[in-house]
Amino acid sequence: MNKKLEEVLQKAENTEKAKLCGRYFKTGKGEYGEGDKFLGIIVPLQRKISREFDYLEMDEIQELLDSKYHEKRVIGLFILILKYEKASKENNLQIKKQIFEFYLKNASKNNVNNWDLVDISAPNIVGDYLLDKNRDILYELVKSNNLWERRISIISTLAFIRQKDLKDTLKISEILLLDKHDLIHKAVGWMLREAGKRDVEVLRKFLKDNYKKMPRTMLRYSIEKFSLNERKEWLLR
Repeated sequence: MNKKLEEVLQKAENTEKAKLCGRYFKTGKGEYGEGDKFLGIIVPLQRKISREFDYLEMDEIQELLDSKYHEKRVIGLFILILKYEKASKENNLQIKKQIFEFYLKNASKNNVNNWDLVDISAPNIVGDYLLDKNRDILYELVKSNNLWERRISIISTLAFIRQKDLKDTLKISEILLLDKHDLIHKAVGWMLREAGKRDVEVLRKFLKDNYKKMPRTMLRYSIEKFSLNERKEWLLR
């Protein structure tokens, strides 16, 4: 790993915060973050460090993503996003494609392996890249046995929602209605809520067609922006 970056990370390490992170991200046996390690570096500082080291080469980013430490993987993703944004500004389609493929390769290696890692990166890389392209890859990811690839499939659609393109959010949400994991219920509910901000009638129709099958967490998340009375109506149906 880059020696200067390693020195910066060592200085920023906080043992007490690392212990708290371990509990917050469910690292116990059988939990979704089982075995993850933490340095205890807060997110604003992670972002600052990422900006300082945005010049790192792809092989150095790969080292970060391969790390057993959560914050190193986060920083690797932040740097990757910065590189993607730069390529977008320069309209460098080749670099954007390279980063997109690099990201998916790391997802398949289980390096993008917690909800925060997915949420900061999937819309900004996968979603943005697919705005004007075929989106079949999302329908492959949604069928994955890997929890995080399934979360990538739905969270990536936030980029489409921002463009008022809701169709893939709705299709993928429908596929995930019977998913057994709470983190998928929350992700789908969140994306449905965001879709509803753009077109509340589209959300209401989706709920009318599917609310009986929806896990309660998913339903609660999706209706958070409704009035109190309307939320009660949906929950009591």
